[in-house]
Amino acid sequence: MTKRVLIVGSGFAGLSAACGLAQKGFDVTVLEKNEQAGGRARKFQHEGFVFDMGPSWYWMPDVFESFFNRFDKSVKDYYDLVRLDPSYQVVFGANDTLELPASMKQLEQVFEAIEPGSALKLREFLEEARYKYEVGINDLVYRPGLSLREFADARLLSGIFKLDVFKSMHSHVRRYFKHPKLIELMEFPVLFLGETAKNTPALYSLMNYADLALGTWYPKGGMHQIVVAMEKLARELGVKFQFNAPVEKINVENGQAVSVTVNGKILPADLIVAGADYHHVEQKLLAKEHRRYSDEYWKSRKMAPSSLIFYLGISKRIPNLLHHNLFFDESFVQHAHEIYENPQWPSKPLFYASAPSKTDPTVAPAGCENLFLLIPVAPGLEDSEALREKYYHQLMERLEKHTGVSIRDAVVFKRSYAHTDFISDYNAFRGNAYGLANTLKQTAILKPSMKSKKISNLYFTGQLTVPGPGVPPALISGLVVTDLITRENSVKAHETTV
Repeated sequence: MTKRVLIVGSGFAGLSAACGLAQKGFDVTVLEKNEQAGGRARKFQHEGFVFDMGPSWYWMPDVFESFFNRFDKSVKDYYDLVRLDPSYQVVFGANDTLELPASMKQLEQVFEAIEPGSALKLREFLEEARYKYEVGINDLVYRPGLSLREFADARLLSGIFKLDVFKSMHSHVRRYFKHPKLIELMEFPVLFLGETAKNTPALYSLMNYADLALGTWYPKGGMHQIVVAMEKLARELGVKFQFNAPVEKINVENGQAVSVTVNGKILPADLIVAGADYHHVEQKLLAKEHRRYSDEYWKSRKMAPSSLIFYLGISKRIPNLLHHNLFFDESFVQHAHEIYENPQWPSKPLFYASAPSKTDPTVAPAGCENLFLLIPVAPGLEDSEALREKYYHQLMERLEKHTGVSIRDAVVFKRSYAHTDFISDYNAFRGNAYGLANTLKQTAILKPSMKSKKISNLYFTGQLTVPGPGVPPALISGLVVTDLITRENSVKAHETTV
């Protein structure tokens, strides 16, 4: 008999696992507490404005293509992808802006103009980063992290020092570059990984390769188009969806999960995959005797940041902005310190501004601008409307100064989103936005396990387990749990298998 799988949560990891398991012949149903699929990548609309609620950077296009190829499909079967050029701009201060061209030749010229000799250093840096990317993204992240034996192969053991696992990003970047602007540019991708550059392994220079070599892309219609594509693929494979279906309890008998309770009803299952917040599933949906991790364990976890986000509809076009804009016009070191080392609301925050309407006219009415503003902040903070308003005006003052035009008087729609919203919508542990920090002590087998130790048929996927936070890792996480389940469970091929 075909085994029934219930997947809790329809974020990227849950959708990925749903597609993978359906292809393998399982009878898959996805249970989603919200009204639409996507998790943090949901969207909402208001009078012609279309807002992506979460992820806005499309990096690692090869990972998305590889995902769809697994089902004999391609990205182009579902959405149109365009490469942004310039990729983004960095605002260092008044009349001090750096645009990052898509062309590697032009990028080297930009580096050379800032720091003579850095073009050659950039080539060397990215060549090392390419190796880490190939090993890390095409190999390491596809291992479920259940045992050290998974990593005991000749390629990894011989290349362990080339991967720079025991060296910090801080020291690694400074081996190649001296100018503060280039240092900040090379360290910015790790700002969202959950630690300062001093405490982040240099392995993650692979992020620089994804950024500068593979480029920044955009799916026409917005990032939610990826969710639409994955849901469509899942339905084509026979996956069923239930929305507005919050799981209230996982019911266990004799060491096996036998069902879940949803809106007071019992849904039977042979296997359960938790793509929702790991902490919430373990600590809230399971009885204490079935939990693998203690409260003390979770309190000791290092989390990646949360975010304060503003979604803005503007009734006019705004000059001097690109699709992606990084405002580094305040101290990078101070902001990182206030996220990771002395958690507090930042005194002078860096921030990110996305204006997808610069690329895509469908996300805003004619003559209008769609703005998404984000401040990375420490998880676990108390947030209030007064605090949100304070930071809104801080950001808008700097944005107006940079663009040279008034903006606040043209805001026709405004919505904020922070810790309490992440908790309410996603049951996010400590209101985090990006999951578990990618520190050395929380890598691979040191992350919360992909498989329950106490319940034989309960598995986990997503940003709090292997391989970690981010859209591409979440996609991969769903495929890793698929392969793990397939190895451990004999199933009959299904008609919908591709």
